[in-house]
Amino acid sequence: TEDVLLPLTPGLHRRGFATAVVRIGGVRLGVLSCHLSLQRDERLAQAELLLERLASMGVEHSVAGGDLNDVPTGKAFTHLAGQLQDCRAVAPWGGELTFPPDEPRKRIDAVFATPGIEVLGCGVPTGLPGVSGADLRAATDHLPVLAALRVPAV
Repeated sequence: TEDVLLPLTPGLHRRGFATAVVRIGGVRLGVLSCHLSLQRDERLAQAELLLERLASMGVEHSVAGGDLNDVPTGKAFTHLAGQLQDCRAVAPWGGELTFPPDEPRKRIDAVFATPGIEVLGCGVPTGLPGVSGADLRAATDHLPVLAALRVPAV
């Protein structure tokens, strides 16, 4: 596991990645959580660093997710979706919009997977037994995104 601090732009919040390599059923899977900048140009550069980090993890399959602060038509989002699977676009399930949580109007949170991982479904987990809308809104300042994935066996 490793926490990666991204370059700091003076006057802005420090952003970063949390990374790990986990073993699932004998397969090593790279996992990356991100929180990208509010600034468009900085966000695009961070998206490129995200792709570089995934490539350097030494695994065949990886998953990245988090707060992109960008919509699917934005530069950083489309840059990531050009090289990874946008799990929501591949297999929509549940809700789509993640922000703001009380009356979501934008999808700025996402899960991406490398080619070869099968995406079974991805979205905001609305309507699940035992999970209320209040529960989803209470967890953070965004609605969560859940992805069901199948990683190829060795």
